[in-house]
Amino acid sequence: MCQNFQHKTDPTVALTQNRDKRDNMDHNAHAPITEDDIANYLVNTPDFFERHADVLAAVQLTSPHSHRTISLQERQAEMMRAKIRELELAQSHMVRYGQNNVAIADKMNTWIEQLLAAQSTDAMLDTISPGLAHTYDIAQSALKVWGVPGISDTVAIAADDAVAVAVQAQAAIACGPLAEGDALRQALSDPSAVASAAVVPLRRNADEAPLGVLILASDDAERFTPDMGTLFLERVGLLTTAALRRLLPAQE
Repeated sequence: MCQNFQHKTDPTVALTQNRDKRDNMDHNAHAPITEDDIANYLVNTPDFFERHADVLAAVQLTSPHSHRTISLQERQAEMMRAKIRELELAQSHMVRYGQNNVAIADKMNTWIEQLLAAQSTDAMLDTISPGLAHTYDIAQSALKVWGVPGISDTVAIAADDAVAVAVQAQAAIACGPLAEGDALRQALSDPSAVASAAVVPLRRNADEAPLGVLILASDDAERFTPDMGTLFLERVGLLTTAALRRLLPAQE
């Protein structure tokens, strides 16, 4: 036979538990209402102001602009107008950036046309530099190439030249200021006038060592900055390398 056992609660424990519950209820009943409580209530009770429209009309705030007392509706209107102004400003910036990009693209098309129309090696090199600087209104430019036969001494340098060594250690396009004694700075016609520059390594393939470098320099420190986009510079580098490849021996 099985015996049924019924668990009995200790009367002392039960009294203690009931007293704790009453204490918690008393504490909650007397706890002050906080601003967060009010805010949560209003957020979770959207029809409150429909039932108490007079309260909504009576709410008075201080305008951060005129510092006068205004209604809640006026404050909301001010916030909406400020948001609209922010959106309009962002839109105008986008339009300006778009217009700048269109202008840059148009100039690149002009430069590509000149590059394709070049009838000789010297004409091609002149189109790359200084032609590119002229097209984009850049103060100075320099093209230095090594290991490419049939080019002028003003462009050709040895593979162990300080400029070539500096570029071979550079993994990607670099923009910003150039140090006073930097070999890349000294490759320009007027090193003292360089406030910022873009250094574009020229590679036949992405996994090969560079065969040259294109340096664009400005007297404006904000013209080439480390945080600027380099999409158009990458395109210029690819097109310049493609033009120079015509002078290289065919790869087997």
